[in-house]
Amino acid sequence: MSIQQHRKDEHVSLATQQYIDQPETDFDAISFVHHSLPNIDVSEVSLATEFADMDFDVPIYINGMTGGSPKTAKINEELAIVARETGLAMAAGSVSAALKHSDVAESYTIIRKMNPNGKIFANLGAEHSVENGKRAVDLLQADALQIHVNVPQELIMPEGERRFATWLSSIENMVSQVGVPVIVKEVGFGMSRKTIQQLLNIGVKTIDISGRGGTNFAAIENSRRKHHDFYFAENWGQSTPISLIEAYNQSGACDILASGGIRTSLDMIKAFALGAHACGLSGQFLHLIQEEGVDETIMTVNRWEEQLKIIMTLLGAKRLTELKKTDVILRDPIKTWCEARHIDWTHFANRSK
Repeated sequence: MSIQQHRKDEHVSLATQQYIDQPETDFDAISFVHHSLPNIDVSEVSLATEFADMDFDVPIYINGMTGGSPKTAKINEELAIVARETGLAMAAGSVSAALKHSDVAESYTIIRKMNPNGKIFANLGAEHSVENGKRAVDLLQADALQIHVNVPQELIMPEGERRFATWLSSIENMVSQVGVPVIVKEVGFGMSRKTIQQLLNIGVKTIDISGRGGTNFAAIENSRRKHHDFYFAENWGQSTPISLIEAYNQSGACDILASGGIRTSLDMIKAFALGAHACGLSGQFLHLIQEEGVDETIMTVNRWEEQLKIIMTLLGAKRLTELKKTDVILRDPIKTWCEARHIDWTHFANRSK
């Protein structure tokens, strides 16, 4: 097994070990004002959404995780079956390994093989050229390209990247030349208003804010260091709810996606109420597929869909976009963050007037 294949398997193993039911996240600092008369029926609720110039029946997608080794090929195969049977979009893990080593390409192409008609996203780091972007898209016959930005992970990773000066211009080139919609995503460190504005300025139309709260790549990479030198940086970044609030006033200019620490259908509804067009899950799917298997994972997705419709009925929302008119109470630590950033947190509590 090559060093790169070992690293891919090591990432999966560490992410699996890290998966636990979080005792509390910033999603728990959000609650809805209950109004007793929703004035709609469950049958009227639609889960349809759109982002990256595509329409989706369900606002959930399997986010980029893995690929590059025999073990991860099996994971991608099973996740692709889940995507096919549920109609979910699916992102591959970073395809850079396949661009460098053709012998591991099948660990990625298995996704398209198992789901020939589904919506699939290729995935590359922000340092890659347009040529590599096109190769990644061609490899998976992808409908979109995720570009991940992961500076904290790279800096803590023993063999990680140290040059970031050209990332923004590389993303701009990819957006204008790769030929498919580009989704720029963080990897669990969240985004700020400044970052989102920088991306909007170069033409990015779809952004996955991917906040802290789920798989912690700072902790994963630190555990791979001999002396765990960066233990103090393992909580770097913004949570997913805080990142959504940072993005809230700019969401009209682009499609905002939410990922990072989303545990339940209620967490998803909270993300939609804060402006997300869809929610991406990775750690949840990795856990389900390895511990419960394909059939149970499919049933879980079906339960999520039913739960989403029930909660939307409770909130009187026939469409996802109507959730942005619901009354949301924000408590600490979100409230304190809003105050420090001059964001009117009280506005969210009085939107249904």
